[in-house]
Amino acid sequence: MTIEVRVPQLPESVADATLVSWHKKPGDAVARDENLVDLETDKVVLEVPAPAAGILKEIKLSDGTTVTGGQLLAVIEEGATAVPGASAPAIMAAPSGVTTSAQEASGARPQVSGAPAAAKLSPAAKRVVEENKLDPNAVAGSGRDGRVSKSDVVNYLSLREHLHRFRRVRRSHAGRGQINACR
Repeated sequence: MTIEVRVPQLPESVADATLVSWHKKPGDAVARDENLVDLETDKVVLEVPAPAAGILKEIKLSDGTTVTGGQLLAVIEEGATAVPGASAPAIMAAPSGVTTSAQEASGARPQVSGAPAAAKLSPAAKRVVEENKLDPNAVAGSGRDGRVSKSDVVNYLSLREHLHRFRRVRRSHAGRGQINACR
């Protein structure tokens, strides 16, 4: 019997999450309650456990995909056992909708649509970057694997504003000699 693995209900104030990383590949054996995938919201990282023991038959979404509550993540064949050395026959769907075999997908990570830096933005950071028309490559990420969080973007905006103020003060004092830092 096949079991669907879905995104859990997200907290009330959270609209979406980003699929950070899969811990299993299609064809791998999974135990009940074993962590399959990590989902990151702007507030927390959620672990999605396997609802039953079996074989991970199919992965529907790849790393970096934005998901909502109840969305289908994967399919598990309940009660099936893995055959050592056998290749995974499952199909993995890339975000673009193009399907590749699990063997091809395990060799190369699928490219997420958009700029590479855009794939490293948390959902909240992405919203702030878009609202302020920023280049995501300009913001250094402090999260896992260089992931950019909302606080990284807010700190960047604050530093940028301070730099602009400093330059304005420096220009206004140009030609008057040195600025007295003790005033």
